[in-house]
Amino acid sequence: MAMSLMNRAISRTETVGAFRLSLNLLRNFSAAPAASPTSSENPSSDANKPKRRKKKNLIEVAQFLPNWGIGYHMAKAHWNGISYEITKINLYKDGRHGKAWGIVHKDGLRAAEAPKKISGVHKRCWKYIPNLTKAAPATNSATAAADVQAA
Repeated sequence: MAMSLMNRAISRTETVGAFRLSLNLLRNFSAAPAASPTSSENPSSDANKPKRRKKKNLIEVAQFLPNWGIGYHMAKAHWNGISYEITKINLYKDGRHGKAWGIVHKDGLRAAEAPKKISGVHKRCWKYIPNLTKAAPATNSATAAADVQAA
Protein backbone atom coordinates (compact mmCIF):
# COMPACT_ATOMS: atom_id res chain seq x y z
CA MET A 1 0.00 0.00 0.00
CA ALA A 2 2.81 2.39 0.85
CA MET A 3 4.56 1.63 -2.44
CA SER A 4 1.42 2.32 -4.48
CA LEU A 5 0.90 5.64 -2.71
CA MET A 6 4.52 6.58 -3.27
CA ASN A 7 4.43 5.58 -6.96
CA ARG A 8 1.25 7.60 -7.46
CA ALA A 9 2.77 10.61 -5.73
CA ILE A 10 5.97 10.37 -7.83
CA SER A 11 4.08 10.03 -11.12
CA ARG A 12 1.91 13.03 -10.32
CA THR A 13 4.64 15.35 -9.25
CA GLU A 14 8.03 14.32 -10.60
CA THR A 15 9.47 17.77 -10.16
CA VAL A 16 8.42 18.02 -6.58
CA GLY A 17 11.29 18.12 -4.12
CA ALA A 18 11.92 15.57 -1.42
CA PHE A 19 10.38 17.85 1.19
CA ARG A 20 7.04 18.14 -0.57
CA LEU A 21 7.01 14.38 -1.28
CA SER A 22 7.44 13.60 2.41
CA LEU A 23 4.61 15.99 3.27
CA ASN A 24 2.33 14.27 0.74
CA LEU A 25 3.15 10.88 2.24
CA LEU A 26 2.44 12.11 5.76
CA ARG A 27 -0.87 13.60 4.63
CA ASN A 28 -1.90 10.36 2.90
CA PHE A 29 -1.09 8.21 5.93
CA SER A 30 -2.71 10.57 8.42
CA ALA A 31 -5.91 10.74 6.36
CA ALA A 32 -6.69 7.05 7.02
CA PRO A 33 -6.95 6.56 10.81
CA ALA A 34 -9.47 3.70 10.44
CA ALA A 35 -6.69 1.30 9.46
CA SER A 36 -5.15 1.48 12.93
CA PRO A 37 -7.74 1.37 15.75
CA THR A 38 -5.05 1.38 18.48
CA SER A 39 -4.02 4.94 17.62
CA SER A 40 -7.47 6.21 18.58
CA GLU A 41 -7.49 4.26 21.88
CA ASN A 42 -4.21 5.59 23.28
CA PRO A 43 -5.20 9.26 23.64
CA SER A 44 -8.50 8.38 25.30
CA SER A 45 -6.83 6.00 27.77
CA ASP A 46 -4.35 8.73 28.75
CA ALA A 47 -7.22 11.12 29.39
CA ASN A 48 -9.05 8.61 31.62
CA LYS A 49 -5.97 7.67 33.63
CA PRO A 50 -6.00 9.49 36.98
CA LYS A 51 -2.96 11.41 38.11
CA ARG A 52 -0.93 9.82 40.86
CA ARG A 53 -1.04 11.83 44.08
CA LYS A 54 2.16 12.62 45.88
CA LYS A 55 2.23 11.11 49.36
CA LYS A 56 2.93 13.37 52.33
CA ASN A 57 5.48 13.40 55.08
CA LEU A 58 4.41 13.75 58.73
CA ILE A 59 4.77 17.55 58.78
CA GLU A 60 2.63 17.97 55.65
CA VAL A 61 -0.09 15.78 57.17
CA ALA A 62 0.03 17.65 60.49
CA GLN A 63 -0.14 21.16 59.04
CA PHE A 64 -3.86 20.85 58.22
CA LEU A 65 -4.82 19.56 61.68
CA PRO A 66 -5.58 21.93 64.57
CA ASN A 67 -2.50 22.98 66.55
CA TRP A 68 -0.22 21.26 64.00
CA GLY A 69 -1.49 17.81 64.94
CA ILE A 70 -0.48 17.82 68.59
CA GLY A 71 -2.65 15.27 70.38
CA TYR A 72 -3.63 13.50 67.14
CA HIS A 73 -2.60 10.02 65.99
CA MET A 74 -0.49 9.41 62.89
CA ALA A 75 1.11 6.31 61.43
CA LYS A 76 3.12 5.20 58.44
CA ALA A 77 0.97 3.67 55.70
CA HIS A 78 2.51 0.22 56.00
CA TRP A 79 2.18 -0.03 59.80
CA ASN A 80 -0.61 -2.22 61.17
CA GLY A 81 -1.91 -1.35 64.63
CA ILE A 82 0.95 1.02 65.52
CA SER A 83 0.61 4.79 65.69
CA TYR A 84 2.11 7.83 67.38
CA GLU A 85 0.21 10.41 69.39
CA ILE A 86 2.05 13.61 68.50
CA THR A 87 3.26 15.57 71.54
CA LYS A 88 5.77 18.05 70.09
CA ILE A 89 6.79 19.36 66.65
CA ASN A 90 9.80 21.53 65.83
CA LEU A 91 9.48 23.10 62.38
CA TYR A 92 12.32 24.24 60.16
CA LYS A 93 12.00 27.65 58.52
CA ASP A 94 10.44 26.33 55.29
CA GLY A 95 7.47 24.90 57.21
CA ARG A 96 7.56 21.53 55.40
CA HIS A 97 10.32 19.82 57.37
CA GLY A 98 11.17 19.42 61.03
CA LYS A 99 11.35 17.04 63.96
CA ALA A 100 8.52 15.39 65.87
CA TRP A 101 8.06 13.58 69.17
CA GLY A 102 5.23 11.31 70.20
CA ILE A 103 3.93 8.49 72.37
CA VAL A 104 3.75 5.04 70.79
CA HIS A 105 0.33 3.34 70.67
CA LYS A 106 -0.20 -0.32 69.79
CA ASP A 107 -3.73 -1.40 68.92
CA GLY A 108 -5.05 1.87 70.34
CA LEU A 109 -3.39 1.44 73.75
CA ARG A 110 -0.31 3.27 75.01
CA ALA A 111 2.84 1.20 74.66
CA ALA A 112 5.11 3.77 76.37
CA GLU A 113 4.64 6.49 78.94
CA ALA A 114 7.29 8.98 77.82
CA PRO A 115 7.37 10.57 74.36
CA LYS A 116 10.24 9.68 72.06
CA LYS A 117 11.61 11.21 68.88
CA ILE A 118 9.82 9.86 65.81
CA SER A 119 12.11 8.50 63.12
CA GLY A 120 11.31 8.81 59.43
CA VAL A 121 9.38 12.07 59.74
CA HIS A 122 10.46 13.22 56.25
CA LYS A 123 9.56 9.99 54.48
CA ARG A 124 6.50 10.30 52.26
CA CYS A 125 4.28 7.59 53.72
CA TRP A 126 2.41 9.17 56.66
CA LYS A 127 -1.32 9.13 57.24
CA TYR A 128 -3.69 10.56 59.84
CA ILE A 129 -5.62 8.05 61.99
CA PRO A 130 -9.00 9.75 62.64
CA ASN A 131 -10.72 7.18 64.87
CA LEU A 132 -8.03 7.23 67.59
CA THR A 133 -7.94 11.00 67.96
CA LYS A 134 -8.78 12.16 71.45
CA ALA A 135 -10.86 9.00 71.92
CA ALA A 136 -8.97 7.71 74.96
CA PRO A 137 -10.10 10.46 77.39
CA ALA A 138 -13.70 10.22 76.19
CA THR A 139 -13.83 6.46 76.74
CA ASN A 140 -12.26 6.80 80.21
CA SER A 141 -14.86 9.35 81.27
CA ALA A 142 -17.64 7.17 79.83
CA THR A 143 -16.44 4.13 81.79
CA ALA A 144 -16.08 6.27 84.94
CA ALA A 145 -19.66 7.50 84.52
CA ALA A 146 -20.85 3.92 84.07
CA ASP A 147 -19.03 2.88 87.26
CA VAL A 148 -20.68 5.70 89.21
CA GLN A 149 -24.14 4.72 87.97
CA ALA A 150 -23.53 1.06 88.80
CA ALA A 151 -22.54 1.89 92.38
